[in-house]
Amino acid sequence: MSEKPDVLPPGGAPLNARMIRRVSLVCFLAWVFSVFDHTLFGTLLPEIAIDFGWSSAESTAVATWVTAGTFIVSLAVGPMLDRLGRKPALMITTAGAALTSGVSSIAGGKIAMVLVRSFSGLGYSEEVVNSVYLNEVYGRKGKRGFMYSFVQSGWPVGALLGAALTAAFLPAIGWRGVFLFATFPAIVIVLLAWRLPESPVFVNMRHVRKLRREGRSEEADQVAAAAGIEDERAGTVRDVFAPGLRMHTFCLSTAWLLNWMAIQVFSVLGTTVLTEAKGVSFDNALLVLILANAAGFTGYLFHGYLGDRIGRRITIIIGWLIGGVVMTVMLFGPVAAVIPLYAVGLFFLTGPYAALLFYMGESFPAHVRGIGPNTAHIMGPVGAIVGSAVLSALVGTGYSMTFAAFCAGSLGLIGSSIAMLGTRKVNQESTQESATPTATTN
Repeated sequence: MSEKPDVLPPGGAPLNARMIRRVSLVCFLAWVFSVFDHTLFGTLLPEIAIDFGWSSAESTAVATWVTAGTFIVSLAVGPMLDRLGRKPALMITTAGAALTSGVSSIAGGKIAMVLVRSFSGLGYSEEVVNSVYLNEVYGRKGKRGFMYSFVQSGWPVGALLGAALTAAFLPAIGWRGVFLFATFPAIVIVLLAWRLPESPVFVNMRHVRKLRREGRSEEADQVAAAAGIEDERAGTVRDVFAPGLRMHTFCLSTAWLLNWMAIQVFSVLGTTVLTEAKGVSFDNALLVLILANAAGFTGYLFHGYLGDRIGRRITIIIGWLIGGVVMTVMLFGPVAAVIPLYAVGLFFLTGPYAALLFYMGESFPAHVRGIGPNTAHIMGPVGAIVGSAVLSALVGTGYSMTFAAFCAGSLGLIGSSIAMLGTRKVNQESTQESATPTATTN
């Protein structure tokens, strides 16, 4: 064992604790400002619509096409991770968020806005980059999930930051100025990311590929064995649907789609559901959303901690199942209990993502650790579109908002928990970057 580090290339050895903290901080900030950009469009859409003279129907159509464009752009992130590397992907996705914010400030109409905002798919996919990069930076032992939960908690931080800065600066600088303001912090994060090291796992895979291209197979085998890498190839989508991973990829993708139906109903359209289904005033609905985001922040930390203790997969399954039940009770229960139930529901809806993102990184072998998680991740925007469509269709045919939110939201949330039962069990402590599970840790 003592000889293993000697065969690894520079940068292929595990990072020290100080560098791990630095990488975690930069990834957290990158996620905060990517979320800032990603959620800013929805926050500012009413103001944009007034400026351009769009009707409600036109605004909804623009938002739908932006979501579709986000899906298309997000497709590029998986191959980027596996071919260019984890660090370049971090820089590109964060730069994409900065560029999207900046160009949004000069967009001149529907088509331009859809094209520009589609590239927010890079910022949306930054969390996949974090999950892959940090999974390999943290190594395979210790309280990795809890550490990652602090990074993933950048979602509520970014969302609240965007809402707060919009409220503070919108009257003075308008929606274009707010978009422009969001550009500069992300640029700073790109410069900070430029000084980070590449993931040791990717450094080793890249070195093994180079040795094999040069015909030095024996040396390549030694490096691969020392790094615990069984397959150093640059993976493809076909690989994640190969027999050993097909069911896992399908179930994980289904879970993302169904869960994002619930995200769309209870988070994105939360004020609409609360006002129309439960008769909560708009002002109180905004207050509930702020409190719920705070609950979501603690939910990330709780599920990250629990995932280290009982297994990330089982944590996700239990969390989403409880969330689905709580949201159902919230919809059909008394109005007096709406605020605590909604907060608890979001705690179990969004909190498990701290475990989910990290689980995805460790559930795929290293050579498809970008494409695999991203294949599931891109189903989020699809789920959002489906959630909105189901909700609108049911309300449009005469069903109550309560029943529509139950079908599109609560059942989607419960369904995502059930879909996770078909995903792989992995050994969270394994040091092997294997393509097959080595234990039955949930």
